[in-house]
Amino acid sequence: MKRLRIIADAHVWGANEAFAALDGFKVDLRLVEHADITPERLKDADVLIARSSTRVDARLLGRTPVRFVATATIGDDHVDKSWLKRRGIVFANAAGSSTGSVLEYMWAVLLELHAMETIRLPGLRLGVIGAGRIGERLARTARQLGLKVMRCDPPRAQKEGPASFHGLDDLLEQTDIISLHTPLTRDGPCPTFHLIGRKQLCRFKGIGLINAARGACVDNHALEAWLEEDSRHFAVLDCWENEPTPRRSLIAHAGVKLATPHIAGHSVDGKAANTWFVYAALCQWLGVRPRWHPPLEQEPPVRIEAQCTADPWRNARLAVRHVYEVARDHRSMRSWATLGEEELAGAFTRYRRYYPPRRAWHAHPLYWPGVDDATRSIARAIGLRLLEPQHVPLR
Repeated sequence: MKRLRIIADAHVWGANEAFAALDGFKVDLRLVEHADITPERLKDADVLIARSSTRVDARLLGRTPVRFVATATIGDDHVDKSWLKRRGIVFANAAGSSTGSVLEYMWAVLLELHAMETIRLPGLRLGVIGAGRIGERLARTARQLGLKVMRCDPPRAQKEGPASFHGLDDLLEQTDIISLHTPLTRDGPCPTFHLIGRKQLCRFKGIGLINAARGACVDNHALEAWLEEDSRHFAVLDCWENEPTPRRSLIAHAGVKLATPHIAGHSVDGKAANTWFVYAALCQWLGVRPRWHPPLEQEPPVRIEAQCTADPWRNARLAVRHVYEVARDHRSMRSWATLGEEELAGAFTRYRRYYPPRRAWHAHPLYWPGVDDATRSIARAIGLRLLEPQHVPLR
C-alpha cells in the first residue's frame, strides 16, 4: 500500500476525519498549527492542506516534495498559484463552498441596517461589485424583493457583453450603498487592490459601503476619512486591511454600523463545505472514490413567540435573529478597539478559530404561528425555513 504524507492546518474543520483514510493509501496525517507549517515540517510531505493564514509560495515549498496543495478557503490570494503551476504542483481551493453562508450574512446585515433605520428596504438602490457566485445570487434575490440593483463586473462584461452590467462610476453615482464581492488581485486587466479608494469615495453619492470580500479591496484609511466627512456615511466591514490587526480607530468608529472579524462564511455548514471541496479535489487527484461526508444534522424546530409587526422586513429580521445574530459578532469585535496591537491580533485570530457554532439557515426550521404572507415571502426568498403548522413535529 502506497504511503501518503499529509500536513494539514489543525483548524481545518473536520480534517482528522476527512483526511485520515483514503482508499489504497497508508495515510500519515499530521495536524499542525499554521505557525508550524514550515519548510522543515514539509520536508517529507506529499500534500499540504492550508488556510489563509499560511503564505504558500517558493519560500515554503521550494525544497519540499509536496505535489498537491489545497486551501480550505474561498480566497486564495495567499497562494502563489503561478509558481505552483510552473512547478507542476496541483492546486485546489474551496471556491463556492461558503456562498450560502456569506449570503446569509449579507441578508442579516441588510435587515439589521433596516431595523436601525440606517437604510430603508425594499426601495434601496444597491450596487453589487463583483457578480460571481455570491454577488450574482445577492443581486437576483434583491431584485426579487424589490431592491433596485446595479451590477459591476468588468471580467464578465468583457466576456458576455456590457448590456447587463454597469461601470464602477455608474454605481458610485447612482446607488445608495455598494457591496463588494470580488477576489483580491493586484495585477492583470482588472486589479481589485484598493478598488475603492479616496478617488472613488469622493465620487460616491450614496451613503453606505459593505465589504465582505477581501480587506484590501477597500483603502481603509480613505474609508475612515470618508466616514468622517458626513454623519450619514456608514460602513459594514467583515474584511479589513492588515488582518489580524485592522485599524482600531475604524473598529471603534460610529460610522461602522457593523464590524465583524472576517466570519461571513464561517457557519458550520460553510466550514464543512470548505473541507469537503478540498477533500473531493484530493480524491480526484489521487483517483480514489470519496467516502467521507460532513456529519451535519438538522436542528430541532424553533417556535417564534413574538407578534408580527406591520413591517415585514422587521419581522424577517426577528426571524433571522433566531438563527444568527450578527450584532453579537459586532459587539465582540467592537470590544477589541482599545486593545494593543498584539492583543488585537490574538483576539481577532481566536474569534475566527473558535467561532461560536452557527448553522446554515436551512438547518433551523422555524415555526411562527400567525406569520403574515409578506413576511413569509421575504423569509423564503432569503433562505429561512418557516414551517407550516401541519409540518411541525409533535413532541
